[in-house]
Amino acid sequence: MSLSLGAIVLNVPDRVRSAAFWSQALAYDPDPGNPDFLGPRNGHGSRIHLDETDRTHLDLWVDKTISTPDAEVERLTALGAHGVEGWTYPPDADFIVMQAPDGTTFCIIG
Repeated sequence: MSLSLGAIVLNVPDRVRSAAFWSQALAYDPDPGNPDFLGPRNGHGSRIHLDETDRTHLDLWVDKTISTPDAEVERLTALGAHGVEGWTYPPDADFIVMQAPDGTTFCIIG
């Protein structure tokens, strides 16, 4: 499989309080370079990204040794997903925002 669950972006009201709780609940540690990211202490598993402004969604990472972001967008579109129209991307965006057939939002990270 060329996609993996790289991160769960979790909309939270207070990143500091949330980090304290989720770190203890899941045995995750803050990333030294960005304390908004929590990662498993054992090194195995998806990260959690605590965010006060973004909506809760999944970040799906593309294994570029197997596929490309464009190929995954095409594959997921064939499964019923679609790109989100009118999304404003930063100039250096490495992600594509999509919606599953049920309307839930997720990102393809390349």
